[in-house]
Amino acid sequence: MEKPIALHAHQVEPRAKKSVYPAPFAAMMELREKRVLGDLFGLTNFGVNLTTIKPGGMSALRHAHATQDEFIYVVSGNPILVTNAGETQLAPGMCAGFLHANGDAHQLINRSETDAVYLEIGDRSAGDSTTYPDNDLVAIFEGTGKWRFTHKDSGPY
Repeated sequence: MEKPIALHAHQVEPRAKKSVYPAPFAAMMELREKRVLGDLFGLTNFGVNLTTIKPGGMSALRHAHATQDEFIYVVSGNPILVTNAGETQLAPGMCAGFLHANGDAHQLINRSETDAVYLEIGDRSAGDSTTYPDNDLVAIFEGTGKWRFTHKDSGPY
């Protein structure tokens, strides 16, 4: 497949699989749509997604990465950013960054009656793992977009 020079992000089909989380967590992502953009251009050092959270949905389980940095930019809607410090109301044009290895877990939730749309950008650092302080879940990055999930006691899902 030939890589595009440019495209309209909203014309990219949402990712068919809503989540890579194991059950029962995957079902919690039904109100989220990700349009994977960076891969279309062959980008390998970082990923870019245009993500829509429907009313009542969330971006992800609240999580913190060991080696990967993340950045979000709100395109439309008013998601709420949840971090260890509490909740912060976001609006279009606002952005936030999440430094790896600081333990500050984050997620976006949409309590409004309209879609929240944002760009998410994250690096693809080798050896990453992700902790989920509110859930019995740990993720280990195995490379090339593949994650392995375990319980906090290291037992498999």
